[in-house]
Amino acid sequence: MKLKVIIASTRPGRKGPIMAEWFENYARENSEFDVETLDLKEIDLPLLDEANHPMAAKYEQEHTKKWSGMIDEGDAFVVVTPEYNGGEPAALKNAMDYLNSEWQGKVMGFLSYGGVSAGTRAVQSIKLPATTLGMMPIAQAVHVPFYWEFINKEGVFEPNEITEKAADVMLTKLSQWAEALKGMREKIFVQA
Repeated sequence: MKLKVIIASTRPGRKGPIMAEWFENYARENSEFDVETLDLKEIDLPLLDEANHPMAAKYEQEHTKKWSGMIDEGDAFVVVTPEYNGGEPAALKNAMDYLNSEWQGKVMGFLSYGGVSAGTRAVQSIKLPATTLGMMPIAQAVHVPFYWEFINKEGVFEPNEITEKAADVMLTKLSQWAEALKGMREKIFVQA
C-alpha cells in the first residue's frame, strides 16, 4: 500500500518539511506502507489552470499530468498542515481542486500543527472538500499544539509519547481503511 505524505504549506519559514520528515520516518518504521512525501512547494502547481473540469480528466498542462500520476498511485494520504486564519493553506485546496477521480475511494489522515488549536480548524476545513472528492477523512489524527517547543536546535522534531501514540493509532486506521477502500475501488472500477 502506498502512503503519500503531503506538505501543505509553501510559505517561507514553514515548518511542514520538519514535521513531514519525522512522520515519514516514523511511518516507515511503524507501518507496512511504502511512504513518499509530496511537497507542494516543490511541485509548484499554479492556480488551477486547466480548461476542462477535473471530472473529465482531460489534462492539458504537464504539471497536472504529473500531479495526477502522483495522486493516482496513492492508496492513503496524510496531509501535514498548519492553520492559516482558521483554515487550510490555499496551496492545498488548489492541489485538491486540480483532480477528481484520482482522489476517489482513498483514505486521508492529518498531521496538523500550530499554537493552542494545533491546526485543528485547518483539518476540519479540509474534510469537506475531501469527502466531496469521494475520500474517507479519518477522525484519528496527530495534532501538535505549540509545535515549536518540540523542534530542537538542529531543526529536528522530537515528539512526545502522546504524539507517537496518536501516530500509531492513525497509521493503524489508515492501513485498515486503505485496505478496505482498495478492494472497493477494484470492484467499482472493474465493473464500470
